Formats: sequence, structure tokens, C-alpha cells
Amino acid sequence: MIKKWKLNRSAFLSTLLTLVILFSCTNNSQQTSPTLVTEKSGLSAIIERGKLIAVTNLGSTSYFIFRGEPMGYQFELLQSFADHLGVKLEIHVDSDPENSIQKLNAGHYDLVAQGLTVTGARREKVAFTDPLMQTRQILVQRKPENWRRMRTWNEVESQMVRNPVDLEGKTIYLQRNTAFHNRLINLQKEIGANINIIEVSDKDTEDLVAMVASGDIDYTVCDEHIAKVSSKYYPDLDTQTPLSLTQNIGWAVRRGNSELLDALNEWWREFEQTSYARLLHDRYFNNPRGLHAGQREFHSRKGGRISNYDDIIRKYSKSIDWDWRLLASLIYQESRFRHEAVSHAGAFGIMQIMPATAIELGIDTASTAVEQIAAGVRYLKWLDRQFSEDISDTDERQKFVLAAYNAGIAHVFDARRLAAKNKKDPNVWDDNVDYYLRNKSKPEYYLDEVVYYGYCRGEEPYNYVNDILNRYDHYRRAITN
Repeated sequence: MIKKWKLNRSAFLSTLLTLVILFSCTNNSQQTSPTLVTEKSGLSAIIERGKLIAVTNLGSTSYFIFRGEPMGYQFELLQSFADHLGVKLEIHVDSDPENSIQKLNAGHYDLVAQGLTVTGARREKVAFTDPLMQTRQILVQRKPENWRRMRTWNEVESQMVRNPVDLEGKTIYLQRNTAFHNRLINLQKEIGANINIIEVSDKDTEDLVAMVASGDIDYTVCDEHIAKVSSKYYPDLDTQTPLSLTQNIGWAVRRGNSELLDALNEWWREFEQTSYARLLHDRYFNNPRGLHAGQREFHSRKGGRISNYDDIIRKYSKSIDWDWRLLASLIYQESRFRHEAVSHAGAFGIMQIMPATAIELGIDTASTAVEQIAAGVRYLKWLDRQFSEDISDTDERQKFVLAAYNAGIAHVFDARRLAAKNKKDPNVWDDNVDYYLRNKSKPEYYLDEVVYYGYCRGEEPYNYVNDILNRYDHYRRAITN
């Protein structure tokens, strides 16, 4: 017998039900461990899995969150490749390239997308793609303190290290396990002099560049494309001294994984000829506005904030026992954190609450963003209670709550009844209830006898849940809890 999930008949819930039927679908629109990765990472395994699992590094150009949106050169390339394959992208972060290579070979990732310098030592461990770019290793140093007041540029130049021989006795800080260390070891042999090399594990290359700019250390080394970006962030930096010949930069897969490697190279040869590829490169390495984004408060690397409302979101998320970054992802999806937002269906404010619901929640368009967040969370809490008896797992229940927030709880109940009728689990979202909600726009589903609330444009709530959870996954990886 099909369970008849029903709504409480209080005035508040009746209003919500009216809203659901009239407006929702017809008119509206834990840093976690890696998904355990399979021992198979060939192309066919990725296609079968429906997911590409990659590791990259957090950085001002590689992967970051800015004003709530995941961005970055490596991230966007990865997303383009995943789209090319027709699979989802699962991204992980690790600042240590050697650790990433070890986990790649242990089967945790399909590929390493950290802009790795191709070296002989690394080729013994992994297989590299065709070069994504070429670069040189650059010495990062500070210009003289009074360089702007010097009469000629020759005066500035006279105080800079231009000849590697002059590095004798100098102290250079490096991120641990980078290709820069081997280059400096070889450089010492070439010049027949000692360089004091200090590797650090608690700072990445961008941190060390910033430390040179602030005067905390005197020297570090980075790739030329990063050096050019950094010199625009920090005009007191000098990045004109190369320490290596031109080197290739690529992505890495496990050795012997020729199927995936061939697919990557074929995709890249076509992609690099497109205007979009040139646009991406310019956006992250040449665009002055983009370059300065890395210094702004709402950049995950600089300020670690998602929005102006982070503190408020943190406070109210506790009342529903949600990670605040999940609630932030929902709010981004609804309004992009815009208090003044109004939808074509009349939903308003930072939580995009419909007018009829707003009356019951005690808010209106004049309410502050804080009041609207508090009201939206009360509604989320009520939705959560409607599922808590049947769905004990918090993570699973959150998917139902998100769908109900978008489509209305009545349509989610319909989808659960359809799932139960068709011998699927009405308490599991993925590949169970989500399928029936997604298909409630089709007559064979919305006209079924167990469907009480009719047609729903189900693709919208299906995508809504996926979009919020995918963004939340980015927030967890890039934003400290």
C-alpha cells in the first residue's frame, strides 16, 4: 500500500501548500575525504562512473572562490574537459604536488591538474599530457625600498640579483616538494657555490611570494606566469631574473593510463585553438581587474569570506544543524546574496521567499536581510521536520529539504509516492526520488493515481539540488569552516 504523506492542516501549512501548487513548479523557477577512488581510472571507467576526479591546488589563478562562485584557470579547464566527456567534475585540493602524485598512483584521483613542471624525475612516476603552457623558473626578490625615488633605472638594477652566481650565500625559501628545489640544487653545482635553501611545508608558493613582498623573507622562486601575475599584485616585487630554461607545464595521469592520456591530449589540441581558451588565459593571467580580485575580501585566498552575510549565516545555520557553507550555497543560488532581488514570480529578498509564505513568516520586502535569513531558516527547519521521521540521515534529508524549498514539499511527497509505487526507495534521493520529481512534467507521471498535486517542472528542482550541493562541495574545499 502506498504511503499517503500529507501536510499538517494548520493555517501556516495551508498557505504553504497553496503556494506550492500555484507558484512553485508551474511558475517558478564536510571538508570530506575524497570519494574513494577506484583502482580503475581509464576513460571508460570515468564514463561509466559519470565523474572525473581531479586534484588541483588553491591559488589566485588556479582554483578559488570569489563572491560565492568557484573560479580559476585550472578549475575552468577541468570543467571544460569534464563537459567534453559528458561527466561531472569532482575536485579536490592539495598544495603538495608530490603528495598529489602519490595519491594519484594510489588510485585516489584520475588526474593531477596543478600545472606541474615536467621533469625527468616526475616522468618516472607519472605520464604527462602535452604541454598546456611553457614557463621558466623565476627568482622573486624585492626592489630597493626607495626605488621610486632613484634617479635612473640603472641604480635599481645595481641592487638586484641578475646573475645566478650572486646567489652565493643567499637564503631562498621554497614550498616543499616543488620542482624549484631540484633546480636550485643543480644551480649550486653549476655555479660552484652554496645557496641556503629552506623548504617549508606550511606555506605555498603564493604565500612565499607575499612574504617577499612584505619583507619577511628576501627570496623565493616561482613559475614565470605566476611571477608576472604577482608583480602586478605587488609592484615592489622584481621578477626579471630567470633561473631555468623554458620548461613544459602539464597535467599528470598514472603511467600506463594511455586511454585517458590520449583523450586529454586530443581534447587539448582542439580546445587550445578556441577563442574560449584564449579568453581563459587572458582572464587569469593578463586581465588587470581579474588580477586584483585575488586581493579582495571575498576571495577565498585573501579574506576567506563568501559574502557580507557570512556571520549571520553562521549564526542561523546552527539552528538547523547545517554547515553554514551549505546555507550560503542555497542563498547564493536564490539571490547571489542580493537583498534587493525580486523574481518574475514575486519571490523577494536574499532568501527569495514567496509573498504568501512571507506573510506567515512575518516578513516583507521592507524586512532586513538578517530578518529574511532568519525567516528562511525557520521555513527550512519546518521542511526538515516533515522528513525527519522517515529519513534519519542528515545529509540525505538535506537533499529533500532543498528540493522542497524550490519546488514545494507537496511535489516532493508526490515523487516519494511514485518512487514507492515503482519499487524505489522513497527515502533516498539519488536515482530514486530525484528521478520521479525530475519526470513530474510528463503526463505518465503527473497523471498517476498516487500523484495528488499534478504537474511540476521537475528539471528545475533536480538541477537546483545538484547546483547547491556542487557549489557547497567547492565551498568546503576552498573556505575554512
